[in-house]
Amino acid sequence: MKTNATMDTIVLGASGYVAGELVRLLSHHPSLKLTAAFSESSAGQPMASVFPHLHPILEETAFRSYREIPEVVERTSGDVAVFSAANHGDSARKVAELLETAAVKGTRAHVVDLSADFRYSDAEIYEAVYGKAHGAPELLSKFYCGLPEHGKKTSEHIGHPGCFTTAVLLAAVPLLKLSIVEPDLYVSAVTGSTGSGREPKPTTHHPLRQSNLFAYQPLVHRHVPEIISVAERVSGVAPRLHFVPHSGPFARGIHVTVQAKLSVDLDQESISREIERFYEASPFVRVVSGTPKLKDVVGSNYAQLAVAAREGSVAVFSVVDNLVKGAAGGGIQWMNRIVGSPETAGLTAPVAGWL
Repeated sequence: MKTNATMDTIVLGASGYVAGELVRLLSHHPSLKLTAAFSESSAGQPMASVFPHLHPILEETAFRSYREIPEVVERTSGDVAVFSAANHGDSARKVAELLETAAVKGTRAHVVDLSADFRYSDAEIYEAVYGKAHGAPELLSKFYCGLPEHGKKTSEHIGHPGCFTTAVLLAAVPLLKLSIVEPDLYVSAVTGSTGSGREPKPTTHHPLRQSNLFAYQPLVHRHVPEIISVAERVSGVAPRLHFVPHSGPFARGIHVTVQAKLSVDLDQESISREIERFYEASPFVRVVSGTPKLKDVVGSNYAQLAVAAREGSVAVFSVVDNLVKGAAGGGIQWMNRIVGSPETAGLTAPVAGWL
């Protein structure tokens, strides 16, 4: 679908960190206009009370109750863009209810889900990973999970991969697809505290996190099956993933190191060129010399990769902003494709320096 018109846009689960980034990015998007933001916990409250840093763009805007969805959908004109930033396990039900309402109203809704609820095509796999029944198993076949850099949309809606998954896949997929490495991947990753969501937890409480670094869920993190599933589908190779995530003493960003044994005789420069060619049509991925740094991407939809190789071993470094490229920005990137806007629309602002 090609359009230059402004499209009504709805955000579900709108009071969390990811939703705050959606609202910020949509405020200067040329063709997606925020129509309503829904939140069970904050319904009726001014959005600026939850996102005070966004007060210049929110004015008197308030969160809406989910009971108001039929009224909001009724007032939309033409197609509607829907982003869900609701909690894992709750998002699928909310998306299903909205799609049902839209169908009754004769409105075509395009959904990008930013929870984990549509990252698997099989409800049993989802239930095994998350320990709960899926909220809308009948919709799973209508969703595609993957990064925009790794393929075209093959289904009606998008389930965006997780932030860790995004950073790992950007580094790992070209290595696998180009048959550069053996399929054993050893991954060490460090994430900021915003990756754990808005609700305070012991692992995100500032006095415990500040000046601290620790691993968690080593080798058993729930993103492992997600990474393997997406990597195999887009590369044709099922990696054996050995993943150790860490909690870092900063708020935003993910730094990933993917190590593997080379299956071909290539030096560092050659591998860098291969990865650069792999992403030559990807406007948000840049291969840099040396090692990438979080402050060069935090706050943006850009990702940076770099390569080190020696004596038959390779390490690829990947840095992204977990809330933007790993969630809200990547989701908007997909929605741009769906609605026919330029893929970069609303996403090219550079980062702020010296954060």
